[in-house]
Amino acid sequence: MSNILIIALVFIVVVLITVIIVRRRAAKAREAQEHQAPAQPRDPFAPERNTGGDPEAIKAGDLLEFGNEKFFVRGTLRISEGGYDWAEHFFQADQSATRLWLTVEKDPDLQVSRWSDRPELDIEPKSKTITIEGTEYKLVEHGTASYRAEGTTGLNEKGGVDYVDYESDDGKLLAFERFDHGRWEVSTGESIPVGSFTIYSGS
Repeated sequence: MSNILIIALVFIVVVLITVIIVRRRAAKAREAQEHQAPAQPRDPFAPERNTGGDPEAIKAGDLLEFGNEKFFVRGTLRISEGGYDWAEHFFQADQSATRLWLTVEKDPDLQVSRWSDRPELDIEPKSKTITIEGTEYKLVEHGTASYRAEGTTGLNEKGGVDYVDYESDDGKLLAFERFDHGRWEVSTGESIPVGSFTIYSGS
């Protein structure tokens, strides 16, 4: 009987010690939280603060919201060149024939640009500077890449694309693309903050 009593007393002591330790740890955790410095104001458009969805995960069927404008992504091109990858997402405004698109790339930070086709511009990238509507664009880069199409793009499932990119001193963008040895397509665009639009997944 005495052995049972001793065991019971030991058990009670162990339980009491455990409770005390747990309560002390909880109290220390609360004190640490109370003494944490208040959160500093942060840029809402910074890449790590993006609350509108992940631009790198955009796909055909997703809805993009730019302020009061809403567009469904109709198709996407996944483009690769020498281990460097980027995406072009195509959408249209209502029944407009004007094709709009979004470029998403990491170089090295995440960069997003919004573009509009300019079929009325009958020009080719044959010089280092091109002037359009009073804006002078300077050659930035050019190359040849491979693409893989998803959704509705008007292109083959796979193919090649030649590109030539220009930029003005005030940040305006001019791009030439030639898919599968076809004709040059001209677009103008601008860089936009990552957090300036919202992405609603089509799934």
